[in-house]
Amino acid sequence: MAPKRPSIPIQVQAFRRRPRRWPRWHWAVAAGLVGVPLIWFMFRSPGEPAPQPAAPVSAASIEQLTGPLWRLGSPEARFSIIFYADLECPYCKSYSPQLRQWIDTHQDVSLQWHHLPLSIHEPAASQEARLVECAGQAGGHEAFWAAVQWVYAHTRSDGQGVPNLEAFPGMSKALKTCMSGEESARIVQAQAGEATASGITATPSLRLVDRTSGRSLVLPGPVPGDSLLSAIDMLATNDPAEAKATVSPDTPASAEDDTPR
Repeated sequence: MAPKRPSIPIQVQAFRRRPRRWPRWHWAVAAGLVGVPLIWFMFRSPGEPAPQPAAPVSAASIEQLTGPLWRLGSPEARFSIIFYADLECPYCKSYSPQLRQWIDTHQDVSLQWHHLPLSIHEPAASQEARLVECAGQAGGHEAFWAAVQWVYAHTRSDGQGVPNLEAFPGMSKALKTCMSGEESARIVQAQAGEATASGITATPSLRLVDRTSGRSLVLPGPVPGDSLLSAIDMLATNDPAEAKATVSPDTPASAEDDTPR
């Protein structure tokens, strides 16, 4: 009599039939997401409070604190990629057009800019951030992204800046007044401070947000399109352990960097 084959629960069988595309890079990220909090818990000092999940913050309240949320793509998209970038970061410069092209071909994902000028690139990084911020305030989302594209096309990067910001096509007296004003500086500083408070200090970095579930995932460095799809798949899963809102262990929390990881 042949031995009986062990039965497999229906739920497990269904999971095994699901097509998954997880590159080795993603398994490393997933392992880190689980491992780092566990190591912290084992070795934290006695009495040190455990980390608490961040309270949900509405887009409206964020906008009040950090200024307009400049988006590319459908505002109704389920997934949003927050692009933490420095206009003097050479890796952001090369990655930005690739990311924008990817967004154009994925209608359920929108892109949101987040200013993160690094101190190693100052003062040029903040000057350019104020330029694109003011261009957006004057002309809307399209004008903002056009200004970003112009800066990346003309900057020498690594803090060397654009040779002549006066050559910006939309330069005007009103734009200059905005750039030198306190409001544009406040917005750039507020966004940089929000990123740092979240543990994001390197550029480029991405925060992938599922607007349906509220879960998010931070990915360091220029992320290829296939890996973005894998991250979306992981974030959309019903298993909360696979989509824990946290910062990737590869994103340093104590040092600035613009080197891809």
